Amino acid sequence: MTVSTFRTPWIWTGLWLVVMAAALFARPLLPMDETRYLAVAWEMWFGGDFLVPHLNGETYSHKPPLLFWLINLGWGVFGVNDWWPRLVAPLFGLASLFLTARLARVLWPGEDNAPITLYAPLVAFGGLFWSLYTTLTMFDMILAFCTLLGLLGVVRAWASKPWTGFALMGLGIGLGVLTKGPAILLHILPVALMAPLWGRHLQGGSAGWGRWYAGILGAVLLGAAIGLAWAIPAGIAGVEAYREAIFWGQSAGRVTSSFAHARPWWWYMVVLPVMLLPWLIWPPIWRAVSKAGRRFKDGNKDGGLRFCIAWIVPAFVVFSLISGKQPHYLLPELPAIALVLVRLLTAVEAEDKKSAWDPVLPGLFVLGLGVALTGLHGWPLPAAMPPWLGMVAAPWGLVIVAAGLGAFTSGRWALPARIAVIGSLSAVVVVASHLAMRPVLRAVYDLKPVAMQLAEWQKQGVPLANYSKYHGQYNFLGRLTKPIAQVGMFSPDTANFIKTHPKGRIIAYHDKPILLAEPLMTFRFRSRLIAIWDASVVARHPGVTER
Repeated sequence: MTVSTFRTPWIWTGLWLVVMAAALFARPLLPMDETRYLAVAWEMWFGGDFLVPHLNGETYSHKPPLLFWLINLGWGVFGVNDWWPRLVAPLFGLASLFLTARLARVLWPGEDNAPITLYAPLVAFGGLFWSLYTTLTMFDMILAFCTLLGLLGVVRAWASKPWTGFALMGLGIGLGVLTKGPAILLHILPVALMAPLWGRHLQGGSAGWGRWYAGILGAVLLGAAIGLAWAIPAGIAGVEAYREAIFWGQSAGRVTSSFAHARPWWWYMVVLPVMLLPWLIWPPIWRAVSKAGRRFKDGNKDGGLRFCIAWIVPAFVVFSLISGKQPHYLLPELPAIALVLVRLLTAVEAEDKKSAWDPVLPGLFVLGLGVALTGLHGWPLPAAMPPWLGMVAAPWGLVIVAAGLGAFTSGRWALPARIAVIGSLSAVVVVASHLAMRPVLRAVYDLKPVAMQLAEWQKQGVPLANYSKYHGQYNFLGRLTKPIAQVGMFSPDTANFIKTHPKGRIIAYHDKPILLAEPLMTFRFRSRLIAIWDASVVARHPGVTER
């Protein structure tokens, strides 16, 4: 198999299509994140307020509005539906693969480096974390796109096209601010500032450092202007607490003392290697790092590699020092890692000695996942395991087993074919896992039956309350148009709600069997029960809503 067979994007596009088809078929919108974000978009739609996002009747300051705007844009074209919101972020993930190829082309121009353009998107998509995360309605795939867009602008500005380059950099920053706030600067700005590290090894850069850093400042100001074009009117229209949150509270809180995801500084050192599977256990990567490392150390300066290092290292260090940590915070750096790996692979391709043993470790890794899934119902599992494990369609594990076994045959193939095989393993795992989990996801993760019942009561004018913190999980699924009151333990809100709405309904969540009274309805959610109580029953048995 030759490089020419990989000159179209159909391979990674085809893998993306298969993965997305499986996700759309197999799983519902997942609580709490996906259902919450769609609730915000839905409230924007029916409320007509496209400036200040709201969740359950209150201003929502946790995220900027770009994702919600894009969802509403699609609804304006296709009508309100469930499928369009689930494609928005994944489409940006697909576009990020194309931008990765484009960035490879400008970092390593010339026919000799063409394979980097062809392989890098496959390596990026072929990571298990990227393949799985690309199916989710989240913000970080959009942020990865904005990062790549901004960094393409950086390279373009260096290549003697400063006006268009810095404008593109500013656009990437601005869209990133509208996606997830100032965090976009951590992914783009260090690379531009560290141009002395990589710039003299790339073409261009003859305008002088003064103009270069003035251009960076202009790009940052342009990005800030794009973000402030929304934030200032939204702050004026919102309440004071909302203004404080969007301009300071959310970003500062995550940096100094995350309220939700606080983890130790070394956490990413453990998590990142897992995110890079199966590439991390593929021996050609090890040989490439060893051989190419010696080559570049001996004086062959590679501006593209230095550019990617300036992209990866500062972001890794800063995010390690920040209090709040999640795996997807580093997702915009995964294309940089893919570019580095492919550059090293291609640098030593001619002298690399292919071995039939090369695919054994990735194959065994995938084979082990498949065997674990296939034999799930026969393993001696602890009694505390969730009861819904019995619903998993374990035979889908055989597909993963077959993929692992099939990988064993690729050891002596040409590099393009080997990359395609290893890069496809993650897609097979994600697709088969979705299909195996479909009965579980539909039975104990789908909140639509609850939401539809709540919608029916809301149409009849029945007041609704949620016992404990409410994340908006029913609003979009039931197309609710009125807020659900939030009540809770030791709170006068519960008594006030019952007194004011004696015919109301209270949604409660139970970890243990319900003994005190009989609820109106019950639904299974994960390992818990969702019970809907008549307010009069809660008035007679106040402890009935406790877990």
